[in-house]
Amino acid sequence: MTQTLFIVGVLAVLLLLWRLVSPYVCRTTIDNIPGPQSASLFSGNMGQLFARDNKFITNCVDTYGPVSKLHSFLGTRIIHTYDPKALHSVHVKDQDSYDRGLQLMLTARLIVGPGILAAFGPEHRRQRKLLNPAFSIAHMRGLSPIFYNVAGKLRTAIERQVEGGPKDLDILEWMGRTALELVGQGMMGYSFDPLVAEVHNDFAEAVKSFVPTFAEVQWVRVFVPLVVKLGPPRFRRFLLDCLPIKSIQRMKAISDVMHHRSLEIYNEKKAAIERGDQETLIAVDESRDMLSILLKENMKAADEDRLSDDELLAQMSTFIFAGVDTTSNALSRVLDLLCQHQDVQDKLRVEVRAAIDQYGLEIPYDELSALPYLDAVCRETLRLYAPANISIRQAKNDTVLPLSQPLRGVDGTMMSEIPIAKGTVVLSNLPACNRNKAIWGEDALEWKPERWLQPLPKSVEDAHVPGIYSNLMTFLAGGRACIGFKFSQLEMKVVLCLLLSRFKFELSEKPFVWNFAGISYPSASYASSKPEMFLKVSLAP
Repeated sequence: MTQTLFIVGVLAVLLLLWRLVSPYVCRTTIDNIPGPQSASLFSGNMGQLFARDNKFITNCVDTYGPVSKLHSFLGTRIIHTYDPKALHSVHVKDQDSYDRGLQLMLTARLIVGPGILAAFGPEHRRQRKLLNPAFSIAHMRGLSPIFYNVAGKLRTAIERQVEGGPKDLDILEWMGRTALELVGQGMMGYSFDPLVAEVHNDFAEAVKSFVPTFAEVQWVRVFVPLVVKLGPPRFRRFLLDCLPIKSIQRMKAISDVMHHRSLEIYNEKKAAIERGDQETLIAVDESRDMLSILLKENMKAADEDRLSDDELLAQMSTFIFAGVDTTSNALSRVLDLLCQHQDVQDKLRVEVRAAIDQYGLEIPYDELSALPYLDAVCRETLRLYAPANISIRQAKNDTVLPLSQPLRGVDGTMMSEIPIAKGTVVLSNLPACNRNKAIWGEDALEWKPERWLQPLPKSVEDAHVPGIYSNLMTFLAGGRACIGFKFSQLEMKVVLCLLLSRFKFELSEKPFVWNFAGISYPSASYASSKPEMFLKVSLAP
């Protein structure tokens, strides 16, 4: 054991030394791209990039524009961009020349398993092919009653909280519990939370803590490719248990909770199918939830397309990770903005109440999707405040990154494209693209839902932003675009309709800030990593 640990230590030191020296020995075209100075020999600009106050990345956008150079871990240079042509190349035109990088894919595989989030190339296409039927519009229509049922329970629970008068509620917690229940019932046919009162839920707490904790352990990605080679999983787990680093142990505990609960749900459903449980067989046949659809599609798939149990199980953890925080935080952001713009909240309440008067509390899917002001509020929020902030890709081979506008290099030369060497990392800044004044106009930084009620500027169409949603990069683009964006939109609209028709939301005296992270989240202050957001809630007149 001592000899093994010694060898591991020596290899780690040699890797560290080479990574520190190689950027200064092996110069590339990226070194001619303007950008901020490195702040650390080990982490470069990454500590600044993931600072919760967002000042560094905002300053980078304002100072250097659509393309700049950043310093990553151990001296690596990376490209930071929100140039539409560059984004189209990375995510659509030349997407096969990029993947998420060995570090990120292995890290995702260790945390959530070999699901669609950690897959690339043929493996990703095989998984996505089986998942696509579960995210069709036809299936979204079928999920609407489930969503209204869950949102109705939320509405009843909040009514009980505020029936005695206005009350400060942790809206983020309620939105998180609701999103988890929507994912549980809509994707897995499983109820995580009855939403009847403010109760402690270990699983919900783990999901809510995932993003803040993951941000604290970003530096670990550097060592993951080496760690996965250290013997069998049991030995690696032993080494992990021995690490006296609190953030890593928290991340391990969160991953364990998510995995064990997903395993319980999957085993229950699979066992019921195998023993011929009539209710489960009917649910699978009628496609009441996405896991049922996935199991059904997997059973009839060709052998070469069929997913293993590990891959199916990993999809569940992926659904929870990707589908809960993003939607709950987006809903919380909408409610925060409606508190700041009471005129918009009043106008939206009039629209949803009129729709409820016409259709009842369960507004049909197509009619709900067509509510113009509700749609405008959701689009504008997702434009200005995309839940996910960055997307990382790494070149699998030498390629070229085209630019919409020429870039002046450090040496004064103009570049209309950037040669990309194999291994180069490209960081796509999603909010910066959505807020680009050259595309959206001088009011791009203002929250104005009305912009969606009239023709968009011609510059939006001319920019050819490659995103799959509303000329935005919010849900990414190409073959790795968010497969669940229609699911998320339905969640948001159903919840907003039922809440706004009944309640008025106002800012509380309890302050909060929005933290910049892989997925933005609110907390009481930048010094606090506990996700929370209190708003004053009362019955609407």
